[in-house]
Amino acid sequence: MSTRNTVKSIQDIMRKDTGVDGDAQRLSQLCWMFFLKIIDDQDKHLEAMNGAHRSSIPKRLQWRTWAANPEGITGAELLQFVNGDLFPTLKELPTTGKAANRARVVRGVFEDAYNYMKDGQLIRQVVNKISEVNFNDLAERKHFGDIYEQLLNDLQAAGNAGEFYTPRGLTAFMVDRIDPKPGEIIMDPSCGTGGFLTCSIRYMRDKYVKTVEDEAAIQANLRAVELKPLPHMLCVTNMLLHGVEDASFVRHDNTLARSYASYTNATRVDVILTNPPFGATVQDGIEANFPRHFRTKESADLFLALIIRLLKFNGRAALVLPDGILFGEGVKTRLKEQLMKECNLHTIVRLPNSVFRPYANIGTNLLFFEKGKPTKEIWYYEHRIPAGQKAYSMTRPIRVEHMQECVDWWGGPSRANRTETEVAWKISVDEVKARGFNLDIKNPHTVMEDHGNPEELLASLNEAEATAQVLRNQLKSVLQKALLR
Repeated sequence: MSTRNTVKSIQDIMRKDTGVDGDAQRLSQLCWMFFLKIIDDQDKHLEAMNGAHRSSIPKRLQWRTWAANPEGITGAELLQFVNGDLFPTLKELPTTGKAANRARVVRGVFEDAYNYMKDGQLIRQVVNKISEVNFNDLAERKHFGDIYEQLLNDLQAAGNAGEFYTPRGLTAFMVDRIDPKPGEIIMDPSCGTGGFLTCSIRYMRDKYVKTVEDEAAIQANLRAVELKPLPHMLCVTNMLLHGVEDASFVRHDNTLARSYASYTNATRVDVILTNPPFGATVQDGIEANFPRHFRTKESADLFLALIIRLLKFNGRAALVLPDGILFGEGVKTRLKEQLMKECNLHTIVRLPNSVFRPYANIGTNLLFFEKGKPTKEIWYYEHRIPAGQKAYSMTRPIRVEHMQECVDWWGGPSRANRTETEVAWKISVDEVKARGFNLDIKNPHTVMEDHGNPEELLASLNEAEATAQVLRNQLKSVLQKALLR
């Protein structure tokens, strides 16, 4: 059976279980099960390569012990094992010794995981299906990785879970423009399901990795933080699927909860790629971690302040931000002033409202900047929906090929050959200052539709309303006469 059919069969089995309610719970259930299978296959590989390797999971809880045998425990006995031994033990797994990092990964995944299934026989059917997938087979793992991406994509329809997913067409474009390299510290401070990191890993492997040392340099320099338990678990599993041996760098934490001043040279990074949460307020007291002039309850504003500080000299960033930051005042103005003072904000790509449907239907932008030199001018590029398509949607999402025209216009690594077009324009820093740092600049090449003279339109409206009133009076008269008959 193909991997895709295996996953479909598993989902069909789960739908029979009364404990699993909806796509988000189904994916969470799938995730911890696949996680245990993936890490067990990885342990087998490491044991074959290094006889001294020992799994961080106790022997009785390893997938090969309780799940791999199709005729193993089932029904009430299996349900009791999962709920009474597997989960409680892994939630409290000791994180000391040689396998401390891998133990932390396992414990971190299970700390907020749940077994939603209530039927032990259905659990047995699911684990038997999962055992069919060999994650040490590179081709099979890659195929499953593609399916996993589709499962994450499906999260967009699973209530609020969609907030953790950035369309892969955008992540691929942003990574390509930032051009991360092995050895550079790459961070996503609000990583969701890990899309920017996995895309960066694939990009560097395809373009730069030539030796074992190159691969090691990638894996040693990844940084990620995620606050919510479900996307954290999904991200860790995503890292394992992409061949990362130690995913302990994915921290289950709140990046904003740490003091702004505590981020020093030792914690700064070369590259930041992220889609920080926006439209949400942070919990009380979080804003006190930031300098007074940056204090706000808006999460996206605080992330922007932190990202500026986190970048090394010559570090570069690409992030998704809503229109509100571009035109906002107060703290937003001070943030934009700081950004343009410390960094070269060289490009803003304006996106249509439908890119993040159905989770959000607001205007968003891709901001690209480099730290170390102040901004002198900003280039804008207006991305337009492909011809023949009214909007992006779940069934017709933005794809990487849709961004190719922007890539062609970009002007190479130095951005030296850029020209103004009907969708591209630039503005000087002096113009920005004169606008009070309002960066919400519309395309000057767009010809506004002529709606006519306002006074003539008003007179026409008044005339139409008068005619409508005459007709209403005539209708009223007819109805009154009809009632008197």
